[in-house]
Amino acid sequence: MSTGTPSPPAEATPATTKLSRSQRKAIVAGTVGNTVEWVDWALYSIFAAVIADVFFPKSEGAVALLATLAVFAVGFVMRPIGAAVLGAYADRNGRKKGLTLTIGLMAGSSFVIALAPGYETTGIVAPVVLLLARLVQGFSAGGEFGSSSAFLVESAARGRRAFAGSWQQVSVGGGVLIASLLGTICTSLLSEDALHAWGWRAAFVVGGLLGLLGLWLRVSVEDTQSFNEAQSSGRSRSNPLKAMFVEHPAAALRVAGITVAGTLTYYIWVNYLPTYANLTTGIPLETALLSQTLCLIVFVVALPFAGILSDRVGRKPTMSVFAGGFVVLAWPLLHLMSDSFLSVFLVQLVGVLLILGYSANCAVIMAEQFPPEVRATGIALPYALAVALFGGTAPYVTTWLNEAGHRDQLWIYVAGASLVSLIVYLTMPETKDKEFD
Repeated sequence: MSTGTPSPPAEATPATTKLSRSQRKAIVAGTVGNTVEWVDWALYSIFAAVIADVFFPKSEGAVALLATLAVFAVGFVMRPIGAAVLGAYADRNGRKKGLTLTIGLMAGSSFVIALAPGYETTGIVAPVVLLLARLVQGFSAGGEFGSSSAFLVESAARGRRAFAGSWQQVSVGGGVLIASLLGTICTSLLSEDALHAWGWRAAFVVGGLLGLLGLWLRVSVEDTQSFNEAQSSGRSRSNPLKAMFVEHPAAALRVAGITVAGTLTYYIWVNYLPTYANLTTGIPLETALLSQTLCLIVFVVALPFAGILSDRVGRKPTMSVFAGGFVVLAWPLLHLMSDSFLSVFLVQLVGVLLILGYSANCAVIMAEQFPPEVRATGIALPYALAVALFGGTAPYVTTWLNEAGHRDQLWIYVAGASLVSLIVYLTMPETKDKEFD
């Protein structure tokens, strides 16, 4: 209730669940900006098979696709570097400046990929340009997650932190959804020759233009109260990276453990499953992309509700259902998939519903591990390291297992990673009611 005196920070009031107008505005601005950034990031995996034909020798076949996926994985190598550099930048200079920088880098790289010449025109120069652009995108993505998660969670009332944090993943899912829609439109309306000649490039141009829109939105937003208070009270660190390692090592390790199963299952089910289904079952790519689009709509719509559930019952139970579900269901799900639309849709739908337990919680649970002066760095770096090891390599490992005749063993990889994170979830402290700052 409003009074004539300044109200305390939302986090200081245990019963606060109502978002103020300024908090809602901040969440909207953070969500829209993050959405358009992830359009650019997701387009690469959606058009992986086409990019393989354009940037590598066409005679190589599966080798060219593996090379394209290797570039996808190498982009993840830059994510920890971007997390360390850009996360520390956001902790020193503000979430707003960090978010503005990341989206500018991502949009610029998308334009480079869209305009880069193919292998038939420039030979080895083509994959080198592709690699460099993907490295910049990886650098940007590494800093994006920590800055955007800190910004969204810090912008929330205490009793709505998971709800606000879930919009970080709503924006990621929304970005992948837009990218998937672009992929569906291109593959459905264009001939094979047109798709390879210019269709995929048009999708990257659209992604770059959306990035410029996100840049404009981020320039207009204000920084968070948590960051401003840390600055004014003298709690800021000149070296947030060192402070994170020295003062919060257990929290950093916990963030990495939280991420293992989430990133692996996310990149297999949400990003790469259409390409994998096309390769392993022969289902047309446009049919598999349609399934992905429908499942992503369900995923994005359900995420805020999963966040509200976490705010009510806690982080541990909702995350444990996700990881435990994949431990039990990885084998039947992956063995159910065939060349029919229904089978692919059901496999992907069950997977994304389980992933809600991770995606609705990941931003908030990681933010709750750290004070504001190291929060963006503390979220970004351990998360990026785990994503690089398990998320960035997921499409490559998945394709390699199929090419090597070990498709039936993929479930072991998924279930094993999920078991690791399940142990972390069951043993970590509950932070739903934790004082935030």
